[in-house]
Amino acid sequence: MAKGYWIGRVDVRNEEGYKSYSAANPPIFGKFGGRFLVRAGRYECVEGASHPRNVVIEFADYATALACYRSPEYQANIKVRQPHASADVVIAEGYDGPQPPQSGVVPPASPRKGYWVVQTDVTDAEAFKAYVAALLPPVGKFGGRYLVRGGAREAPEGEPRSRTPLLEFPSFEAAVACYHSPDYAAVKKLRRGNAEVDFVIAEGYDGPQP
Repeated sequence: MAKGYWIGRVDVRNEEGYKSYSAANPPIFGKFGGRFLVRAGRYECVEGASHPRNVVIEFADYATALACYRSPEYQANIKVRQPHASADVVIAEGYDGPQPPQSGVVPPASPRKGYWVVQTDVTDAEAFKAYVAALLPPVGKFGGRYLVRGGAREAPEGEPRSRTPLLEFPSFEAAVACYHSPDYAAVKKLRRGNAEVDFVIAEGYDGPQP
């Protein structure tokens, strides 16, 4: 069964006030089985705009991800956050279809994985198909796989773009290397003029979970 994800981009205005929100989250996320894949950490904004904090939380399925967000406990905690931070939040259905074929020597895994967190507005859907098809070999070469690729989604906060693909790599370094590789540079040209993107490469989280 496909998992569910919260994908958040956060601007914190008041660090002290934000701490109360963060402290109240673990029991809420734990109740719904959520676990952090990305929780602040290193990141590179390689295209478009970014926010200082990136957060990705994985749930057992899309329905559970929605239920956590809509729960009375979390709705109350949003009110704690709002005076101190603004956020773009997407709740997305995970992907459980075929993955990019791996080839060559796949980079070694790290306790902290790497993620492509992408916000996309497609301006030419037909031309964009060529980019999507050509993307698979370079992603597979670096051990990448899709966590989110289309599917159901809601954007309850902020103004995120219309699509939010999410890819996982064995490490932050592998995710960065894939983006900067000659293989991907050639593929990226197929996207130019056919989509607008905010593209962040984020370091995974390996600390305590809710």
